[in-house]
Amino acid sequence: MSALVLVEHDGGRINSAVAGCVAAARQWADAAGVGVVALLCVSESASEAAGALGKEAARLKGIDKVLVAKGSAHGTPMAEALANQLVSVVKSQSITGVFIAATSLGKAVMPRVAALLDVSPLSEVSRVVGKNVFERLVYAGNVVATVQSDQPVQVATVRSTSFEGLGALPADAPAAPIEAAECVSVFDASRFISKALSVSDRPELQSARVVVSGGRALGSAEQYQSVLLPLAEKLGAALGASRAAVDAGYAPNDCQVGQTGKVVAPELYIAVGLSGAIQHLAGMKDSKVIVAINKDPEAPIFQVADYGLVGDLFELVPELTLQL
Repeated sequence: MSALVLVEHDGGRINSAVAGCVAAARQWADAAGVGVVALLCVSESASEAAGALGKEAARLKGIDKVLVAKGSAHGTPMAEALANQLVSVVKSQSITGVFIAATSLGKAVMPRVAALLDVSPLSEVSRVVGKNVFERLVYAGNVVATVQSDQPVQVATVRSTSFEGLGALPADAPAAPIEAAECVSVFDASRFISKALSVSDRPELQSARVVVSGGRALGSAEQYQSVLLPLAEKLGAALGASRAAVDAGYAPNDCQVGQTGKVVAPELYIAVGLSGAIQHLAGMKDSKVIVAINKDPEAPIFQVADYGLVGDLFELVPELTLQL
C-alpha cells in the first residue's frame, strides 16, 4: 500500500505546487505506515525532457519511488487521460491515498479519479491531522472543517500553500528509484487542439517570493501598470490583482488572486488599493508578511495585514518606489 502523488509539469519543469503536495502525502503516509509513490506522465516523443523531469521528481524529499508513464496520451496534460492513468496505477500498485495539487488541472483530475474509483473525494486539504483525518477550508477559507474519511481509497486535492515543501535531497543522498508504468490509452471523447500562453518577463505568480497586487482603486489599466510595475520591478515581484480589477480590465485573468483565481503564499504580499473582500483573502492570507496600502482605515485588508499604510496610493506607492 502506498500514497500516490501526481507530478504536474509543463514539459520542462515541475510545478512548484507539487512540493507541498508531496509534504501532505508524506504526512498521511507516515500516519498510515505506508510509502509515497510519485507518478510522472510524459510524452513518449520528449525522451530527453522526460528523463530530466524524472530525475527532478526523484530528488524530491519524501518520495520513495517514481513511476514514469510515457505515451502519446500524455503529450499535453488532459484531465481525462490523467484520470485514467491514475486509476490504472491505483489498481496495479495497491494505492490507498491519491494526492493532487489543487491547481486548475488538479481540480479537473480529482473528481474524475474519485468517480472512476467510486469514492467520495476531499478538496482543498490544508492539514493532515492523522490517518484519514484531514482539515479542509470551506466558505472561502473562513471556516476550517475537520473531516474523517472512511473511503477505501483517499482521493484529495491539496492546498499546497498550507504545507511547507520538504525540498530536495542533499547532493550526496541517493535519489528515489525510477520505474516505468504502463501508459493507458487516451480518453477518446475529448482531444487537445491548441493552447495560447501569455508571455511575461515578471516572475510566475504562484511561485514568486514577492507579490504586488492592485485593486479597483487604481482606476484604469494604465494606472495599474504605471503605479504597480515600477514597484514590482524594484522588488523583483510578480503582479497580482483582485477580481474587481480583473473584471474591470485593469489586469489579465492570470493575475487574479483569490477564491476564484490563484492561491499564493509569498514571503511578502503588498496589497495596493485592495479593500480585502473575503474572496480575495482566501487566496493570499497565508502570505508570510502582508502589507496593505489603502485610504480607508476601516478596510478589511488591515485586519490581516502585518503592516498598514493609510493614504492615497497614487502618492504613497511612487514614494515607496523612490525610497527603494
